[in-house]
Amino acid sequence: MNSLIKSAIIIDKKSEFHNKKVDILIQNGIISDISENIKNPKNFKEISLPNLHVSPGWFDYSICTGEPGYEERDNILNTLNVASKSGFTSIGIQPNTFPVIEKNTEIEYLKSIAKNSCVSIYPIGALTKNSDGNELAELFEMKSAGAIGFGDYKKSIKNPNLLKLALLYTKDFNTPIFSFPLDDKISNNGVMNEGKSSTMLGLKGIPNIAEEIQIMRDIKILEYCGGNLHIPYISTSNSINLIKEAKKKGLNITCSTSVHNLFFDDSFVKNFETKFKVLPPLRTQKDIDNLIIAVKDGSIDIVTSDHNPLDVELKNLEFDNAEFGTIGMESSFGALNKIFSLKTVINILTRGKKVFGLDESSVKIGAQADISLFNPLTNYIFNEDNILSISKNSIFKDSSLKGVVYGTVSNGKISLNE
Repeated sequence: MNSLIKSAIIIDKKSEFHNKKVDILIQNGIISDISENIKNPKNFKEISLPNLHVSPGWFDYSICTGEPGYEERDNILNTLNVASKSGFTSIGIQPNTFPVIEKNTEIEYLKSIAKNSCVSIYPIGALTKNSDGNELAELFEMKSAGAIGFGDYKKSIKNPNLLKLALLYTKDFNTPIFSFPLDDKISNNGVMNEGKSSTMLGLKGIPNIAEEIQIMRDIKILEYCGGNLHIPYISTSNSINLIKEAKKKGLNITCSTSVHNLFFDDSFVKNFETKFKVLPPLRTQKDIDNLIIAVKDGSIDIVTSDHNPLDVELKNLEFDNAEFGTIGMESSFGALNKIFSLKTVINILTRGKKVFGLDESSVKIGAQADISLFNPLTNYIFNEDNILSISKNSIFKDSSLKGVVYGTVSNGKISLNE
């Protein structure tokens, strides 16, 4: 792939061209020159777009795709297309398929599909066989095939000894074990945050302690046996405090939150719109404020879109009966850019690779081109026209967002929005 990116402002602290407007020449997938006014040497594809900014390629570790088993929700090839046109050059695929991703051959298959795409796939393997929480899956074999972590998507580890065994078993190859922070007995089939809003609406609530008591347990187990623990999708102020304290003790623990948990509070459920039914649930504004602070200071390591396509039959129901979940890749940049400064947004979108020991890219001469292209200044209302996923279950529909993505240049390929 040969191309010439014209008049682009580079946002990359590791690059000597950070904050400079330059041309970027890419030959055979390698950045061969960065300077002002590069002449097109051999009629390369020229990329010239309004207020063009570029950064190292973005990464999101929590992406669901229906295939195999739920192709009516979405498929892998379209998920890769959505990712590339949403600015992501690397994604982690969650194992909530049918059958679940629990064997080395399934990991290898997922990685092979992305060979001809702008986007690299980094699979998450199921922690337990069939994700049923009873017996550990073939963790070492999946790690050898390219899995970057192990967890049963949105299923808590009910048996504490299973978590202990998983942490001990994976110690030598230092791969994160995901423990979803929800005590099912305390949440007791709740459908939204327990608080003033749930009381007014007459909906069963999920209390903060259902998340926090699980995190307390997991930290104690980690402290006892060591290992590498990742707590995904935290949503409460006290969860932040618990993880901060664990990090101060030197424990090998990381965490993430979902972008929608930084954007919406539980008052948005007032009209019983099921697009706002997510897990963990939308919490209070106080929780949001503290989550934002924790993202800025790095206490929260990753912000994920938690992209989970669900067909209309699963969402167009009474609030109690609708499934939890939202898509999020298409809206991720615009939502984050509405909350944080551009410098912070790019840091958020690129720093997650460190958690999984993946190579980080940079926009510099001699590097492989792994680049996201965007305009950070455009304000718009996100609607169905902005959705590329087969399922349209976006929590951000009708929300005011800031910043549009032009596409990606990566893996020797170009993917641009029309």
